[in-house]
Amino acid sequence: MTAKPIALLLSDPRPEPATIAMSEGTDPRIVEGALAAVKQGFAHVILVGDASTIEAELAKHNALGRDGVEVHDPENSPLHDEFAKAFFELRKHKGVDEVKAQAAVQDRLTYAALLVRQGYADGTVGGAVETTSNVVRAAIQVIGKAPSAKLVSSFFLMYPPEDASDEARAMLYSDSGLVIDPSAEEMAAIAADASTSFKALMRDDPKVAMLSFSTKGSAQHPMTEKVVEATARVKSDHPDLNVDGELQFDAAFVPLVGASKSPGSDVAGQANVMVFPNLDAGNIAYKITQRVGGYTAIGPVLQGLAKPANDLSRGCVASDVTEIIAVTILQVRASAA
Repeated sequence: MTAKPIALLLSDPRPEPATIAMSEGTDPRIVEGALAAVKQGFAHVILVGDASTIEAELAKHNALGRDGVEVHDPENSPLHDEFAKAFFELRKHKGVDEVKAQAAVQDRLTYAALLVRQGYADGTVGGAVETTSNVVRAAIQVIGKAPSAKLVSSFFLMYPPEDASDEARAMLYSDSGLVIDPSAEEMAAIAADASTSFKALMRDDPKVAMLSFSTKGSAQHPMTEKVVEATARVKSDHPDLNVDGELQFDAAFVPLVGASKSPGSDVAGQANVMVFPNLDAGNIAYKITQRVGGYTAIGPVLQGLAKPANDLSRGCVASDVTEIIAVTILQVRASAA
């Protein structure tokens, strides 16, 4: 069974852990989850927020002054002027003046993203309190899109339960959290980025299914035509990528169905990267897989950024925080490889 992110990091320890900026450092779940990552030795963390509140939380865990843990209060940070100048240069074309920049860097999401942009942290995590839209907005405005990326999208890592059948396998679902209705070109870009993410985080070769309610022309509709076009674009732009479509989920997942509906395919029946035609399908699918299928869902994880920044569910628990820190560090390692 494919190892989860924490297990992957612990199997490959590094002498200098990556540093992750936690934009919601006052939240008890964030503190507990971040301390677990530090204790296991794969991360240093910067907790961003009101210093007295964070220190009170750290005291509950007997972690005041602990190595690998920094506290940054945006309201009195020695980095304030540097960050305000950097933000002004980034956003002046959008009408941000120096006064607005001074105020903006006191926002914890913006401050954490600037820690990454300015090289004080390797990645950032937020979303336990803030909405996904706020987390993504700060990441795009400050960290920016990767030069090679056509868009920023998201995915969930899906891990089967320990007692699952042999047919069950770890998968990546994309986009299940961000892009509402991608065009054919955007869906193709999501597929390419998702395959790269799968290889980095699952340490296996991606087999990409472009999903639809039709398999190989079994239905004709503008929605299926989009998936057909997206599949053709992926194959043209990435000829070495193992991709097939359009496929229904059972044709992508079940070997017997895949062999029947798409004979000769190297993907049908064994896909591990599921690319959805819209956010309705992707979001519903991951929640069904999680709640009915018993899979563990990690995410939403962002892809397409210049440096890693990730989102948490507002219903997260401390163990979710530790896991997404591990994911972020795996992304850091992949980008440095």
